[in-house]
Amino acid sequence: MLLPYMETGRIEAGCDEAGRGCLAGAVFAAAVILPEDFKNEDLNDSKQLSEKKRYKLRPVIEREAIAWAVGIVSPEEIDKINILKASFLAMHRAIEQLKVRPEHLLIDGNRFTPYPDIPHTTVVKGDGKYLSIAAASILAKTYRDDYMNELALEYPAYHWLDNKGYPTKVHREAIRTHGITPYHRKTFTLLPEQLTLGF
Repeated sequence: MLLPYMETGRIEAGCDEAGRGCLAGAVFAAAVILPEDFKNEDLNDSKQLSEKKRYKLRPVIEREAIAWAVGIVSPEEIDKINILKASFLAMHRAIEQLKVRPEHLLIDGNRFTPYPDIPHTTVVKGDGKYLSIAAASILAKTYRDDYMNELALEYPAYHWLDNKGYPTKVHREAIRTHGITPYHRKTFTLLPEQLTLGF
């Protein structure tokens, strides 16, 4: 059972990202503030849930959350600042859009660039421990999936409908055959032999 809060009596926002390990597309992050009495048996780490269940939970989270927001960092920005910083920036962008200012941040993972004037706690595998992080995980994942599904219509050869930009064999074969798109992260190892391909 996931925990509702790290500490009661303060406004906590859970934060998580999606798309960090992808070869293509933006990185998304979400920040979610849930009521202290929020309960949902189905809410779990988004990676543990089926796609259908994630999309079923998204409107529930959005309706019942005190506040929620999604932040996005583009592939170009990722290439400029690196993916770790981009993940934190996406979280910062989500936090700054929240309609209610949190008093504490619960961050999935073990590192974070502090957000100005709001203390934070990093929680390894936090999406499997706290409801707000699990909720953020679902929003980040589903909104990023929507975005990749749109891009897939533009570039069907890369099978982004299935792989969402992750480094699958099919995705890498498509890069080998068709080259890269404007959405690929050029600082990533897109192919093992890319140094000889002159990307």
